[in-house]
Amino acid sequence: MKISCKEASCICDKSQYKEASFWDIVKLRFHLLYCKVCKGYSKKNSELTSLCDRAGLTMLSEDDKKRMKRELGEKF
Repeated sequence: MKISCKEASCICDKSQYKEASFWDIVKLRFHLLYCKVCKGYSKKNSELTSLCDRAGLTMLSEDDKKRMKRELGEKF
């Protein structure tokens, strides 16, 4: 049941994007009960996600990424 801080941060990141399983979230919450460093990381991560949501930031589509790579390649 005990997880490392590295695994906790990975689960924290996944949970922000709704990609963590129920069991992962249970393990993370247990870890956050005794690890203040990860608890702070989780709080800051939640704040950052909230700010991005309020600002309306989105990811680029795969087509946009390919177009940008192609355009950057032409310039250099």
